[in-house]
Amino acid sequence: MLPSHIKITDNPGPFLRLFLQKWGYHKIMVLADDNTARHCYPLLQDTLPEHHLLKVPSGEEHKNLTTCETIWSAMTEQALDRHSMLVILGGGVLGDMGGFCAATYKRGIDFTLLPTTLLAMADASIGGKLGIDFQGFKNHIGLFQEPKLNILFPGFLKTLPPSELRSGFAEVIKHALISDKVLWNELHNTQLEDQSWESLIRHSAEFKSSVTQQDPTEKGLRKTLNAGHTIGHAIETFFLRNKSAILHGDAVAAGLVCEAFLAREENLLTENELHEISEYITGVYGKLPLQTENFEGIAALCIQDKKNKDNKILTVLLEGIGQARWDCAITMDRIVASLNFYRDLQT
Repeated sequence: MLPSHIKITDNPGPFLRLFLQKWGYHKIMVLADDNTARHCYPLLQDTLPEHHLLKVPSGEEHKNLTTCETIWSAMTEQALDRHSMLVILGGGVLGDMGGFCAATYKRGIDFTLLPTTLLAMADASIGGKLGIDFQGFKNHIGLFQEPKLNILFPGFLKTLPPSELRSGFAEVIKHALISDKVLWNELHNTQLEDQSWESLIRHSAEFKSSVTQQDPTEKGLRKTLNAGHTIGHAIETFFLRNKSAILHGDAVAAGLVCEAFLAREENLLTENELHEISEYITGVYGKLPLQTENFEGIAALCIQDKKNKDNKILTVLLEGIGQARWDCAITMDRIVASLNFYRDLQT
């Protein structure tokens, strides 16, 4: 069951209007990026109460303090007070950053999430994680704060290019691998274009909500949601620093394969399970152009991972398909070995 602040609807505009009118907000600002302002905002524009639209550049490379300053400045110029609402219309990048700006502006104003990508609907908008990248490190500055409202409208998926839909699917795969072997079997026996997106969004939202309600600040169980992200974030950061940004889901997909290799090395996965996971994921995503000479640099980026403790790199490893364990210590040489495994896979 979804918590009360998360709603799945096929009619987001009127639903949001009634909510905003009910709470009587003093001022309303809508935050969008280049893409959502063009493709998604027109679906809501005429149904919203009086509001100001702020548009910022799209992309992970803009998830930083510079863009936050733009947002905070606009909120200040529009005289938003603590009885105002920020409505965030975007994917995971904008949801993380916009929520962070709302939660820190005047020590916090209400914000609503309207996630527009599969990645955001199934994962990023759930659980209250907010933040920005800093000095090239993913989500290095941030906090936990739930939105006042989170509206999941599967119709927004029709506005996405195939690459964005595929990117978000990595988080759905992750949820199946760490919690639901039956779902995994359904996913990997179904072509990407034939997946039932609305039911997968509901399943992922309910699963992640359940986990985050049990462990809201990531002290234990919630860490399993980082499967694929220790190495995945390092890969993503490496590409971002080299001015060739890749999609988050593509990096997580590669991270899931690498970390499945590490689980096999620890005898937590069978050889058949490793093959099943790596074959399916590379079949959907192909392989990223990783070069051997960069592997040690990618491994070194894992040292900054937020899950680490006592100078140990800690990750999540599958314990068979459908279960996972957290706080598994790994070394840089094993990370390099996993990247070599990924490089050598046949697609």
